Amino acid sequence: MRRIRTTPYAPLAAAALLLALAAAPVPTANASSEEAVSGQAPSSRPASGQGHEPKAPEEFVALHDVAPTIRQDIRYFTEHNFVGEPIDGYRRPMCIVTKDTAKALARAQRSLLRRGYTLKVYDCYRPQRAVDHFVRWAKDLDDERMKREFYPRVEKNRLFEDGYIAEKSGHSRGSTVDITVAELPAKPTRPYRPGEPLVPCYAPKEERFPDNAVDTGTGFDCFDTLSHTDDPRITGQQRANRQLLKSTLEREGFTNLPEEWWHFTHKPETFPDTYFDFPVSRRSLTSHH
Repeated sequence: MRRIRTTPYAPLAAAALLLALAAAPVPTANASSEEAVSGQAPSSRPASGQGHEPKAPEEFVALHDVAPTIRQDIRYFTEHNFVGEPIDGYRRPMCIVTKDTAKALARAQRSLLRRGYTLKVYDCYRPQRAVDHFVRWAKDLDDERMKREFYPRVEKNRLFEDGYIAEKSGHSRGSTVDITVAELPAKPTRPYRPGEPLVPCYAPKEERFPDNAVDTGTGFDCFDTLSHTDDPRITGQQRANRQLLKSTLEREGFTNLPEEWWHFTHKPETFPDTYFDFPVSRRSLTSHH
């Protein structure tokens, strides 16, 4: 295994500035600032019924308020995911987590910034209605529009049996994130163009859908055994990159799901037995810090 390069990227002043931002308190962000962080345009979805939606307990926060330098690429707000359409409950492309999880991610981010890297989240709190959306999709065996990228070697009728889809998700408890690492400076990832040719998620990085994250051997949400964190076929720099992510987060109290290199849960969980269904939206939050 090659040693992980730890020399900060040039110029050093840029890393120092990002580190200072990560440590400094920031004013409460509005919805448009979160959308800028995630690289997404403001949502044009209807707001009907939002006044009667459930609210998040005060233990939940927007990650951007606590750790503004962590990149956000919230895939379920977009059509670029294994379903192929925006997922129910994602009203804004933002990361919501429990306060303890956000603080732990901020500590991990400060550690990585010193080494010239940044964290990037793909998904955080996930409403139960989003999980229900996944279940409905998995039962529709005729809808395989995203198969070539996300599950090319798995038959859709095995997604439940093989554990890729379930009726409950730890994400709905608020302490789990899907996350990766990007080397700085990290250029924005281009938007997905619906209908564009799909490439298997385990193809060489230069052939897969572009992602400014480091190469970990597969893309995010790759339904394949190559996504297992310690799969022996993942070697060299790809394995080193997985270990950089894993070791950095483990030092801050996160536990990795062995079947998914990107999936981490902060322990002890604030809500170990509760599955929430409030939408992913600034309006859902009762506390901003």
